[in-house]
Amino acid sequence: MITSDDIFETNRMITENKLDVRTITMGISLRDCAHPNLDKFCQNVYDKITKSAEFLVKTGEDIEADFGIPIVHKRISVTPIAIAADACKTDSFVPVAEALDRAGKAVGVNFIGGFSALVEKGMTHGDKVLIDSIPQAMATTDIVCSSVNVGSTKAGINMDCVREMGEVVKRTAELTRDQEALGCAKIVVFCNAPGDNPFMAGAFHGVAEGDRVINVGVSGPGVVKHALEGLKGADFTEVAETIKRTAFKITRVGQLVAREASKRLGVPFGIIDLSLAPTAEVGDSVARILEEMGVEGCGAPGTTAALALLNDAVKKGGLMATSHVGGLSGAFIPVSEDEGMINAINQNSLCIEKLEAMTCVCSVGLDMIAIEGDTSATTISGIIADEAAIGMINNKTTAVRVIPVPGKHVGDTVQFGGLLGYCPVVPVRNKFSSAAFIARGGRIPAPVRSLTN
Repeated sequence: MITSDDIFETNRMITENKLDVRTITMGISLRDCAHPNLDKFCQNVYDKITKSAEFLVKTGEDIEADFGIPIVHKRISVTPIAIAADACKTDSFVPVAEALDRAGKAVGVNFIGGFSALVEKGMTHGDKVLIDSIPQAMATTDIVCSSVNVGSTKAGINMDCVREMGEVVKRTAELTRDQEALGCAKIVVFCNAPGDNPFMAGAFHGVAEGDRVINVGVSGPGVVKHALEGLKGADFTEVAETIKRTAFKITRVGQLVAREASKRLGVPFGIIDLSLAPTAEVGDSVARILEEMGVEGCGAPGTTAALALLNDAVKKGGLMATSHVGGLSGAFIPVSEDEGMINAINQNSLCIEKLEAMTCVCSVGLDMIAIEGDTSATTISGIIADEAAIGMINNKTTAVRVIPVPGKHVGDTVQFGGLLGYCPVVPVRNKFSSAAFIARGGRIPAPVRSLTN
């Protein structure tokens, strides 16, 4: 039974604490678009997307107007292009990325994800073509996002691809240097990537999904922080209970939007992603939640424990609100997209090594971190390998989205704009080389915990 108090509380969360639905993402299968002729495949892709998502943006806007719930982005995810385009006789998938870009713009979405490859155990011809195409694809498109899954708990880590992805990130940075290496902000390197993630840049439509599906990602760091402001001196049991109750309320808002979008579009409802997705606006920060728990500056001793409590409580509260939880579901810690994280970097309470430790207990990994432009490809590959190892051993999703900005050094600030925010250049301890380690190649074997059959 919804009471008037519930309605007033939800209204306050939206108007005062920056609660929003971060994205409605329509997943679209492109498996039926396969064709050996590249031009024909691109036309099939364009036609499938524009027909499937014709009313996605308008439906999202109508739901916003009808319910008064802000929906920040409307997005599309598609079958990993390395799979969907594997039959094409070509040495470049850049035309496919351009077709995705045109289709996404035609239907008015903010981003389209799925210029992706799943290569944790090996690479097909299509995988190799896609990975080689990423730098040029990111440079010639505006809203297309790319992801590569290089590892999993079941398969281990493909270190040949880890080595290649360091080079890919560097080439992309050079090709988009006039945009502060913005192309790198559209590339995520995963371990244990989920196939139902609605958040960019890592969204793709998994091979186990149906033809079309609606996935919704919620937000609400400001709501959680506000709920904790009245708990000065309370013990951690009460803190956790408060976060759980708040996450339940946030998730119910997402559930309402997801069900309504599904009904109006005639597309099955998939999952709610419970992730707390921050922005660079004051009052919408995961870091500020951790500081509200009593850590003086995000990154100080106790930060990882506070984040672990937050992540677990968010999931427990969200699970009570919906039966269909998926995606990443937890607390994001993207530096450029979180005002508190930016402040913590500026005041030297947070560094990339502490961020890596925090990724052991939260959603995703090292996200939206600007680093010096002269950082070597092997150092970037080493960072990717470290994050993939955390994901593989702990059976969780981890990822790397680092941005080596040409010409920028520690002390500089990089502006990305929109939800991508801005970021001080974060120092990387790379006095000692990772080159010999990365050059070994091959595959890091899966851990013992992979033997579950």
